Amino acid sequence: MLDLILMIIGGAIIGWVGMKLARGNVRIPTWLTVACGISGVLIGNFLYTLLFKDNTPGFDWWRHAWQVVVAAVLVTAAANYRSKGRVRV
Repeated sequence: MLDLILMIIGGAIIGWVGMKLARGNVRIPTWLTVACGISGVLIGNFLYTLLFKDNTPGFDWWRHAWQVVVAAVLVTAAANYRSKGRVRV
């Protein structure tokens, strides 16, 4: 249960940072930002462990950088998907 709570909190933080790094004016709901952050954490961890060895001692900054980049890509994709069919002014 604690892992789920930490994943939601971490996903919210990483999603927010990803939203700030995303290109353009990103306007998506908070729940979608958190979902993109959680997905960014999961996919970023998977890609990092797939490409690099998972033996870094201490706090792994590169792993979190991968998570934020993946979250930024997902936030941008979600914003573009939500804006399809709408008139931009």
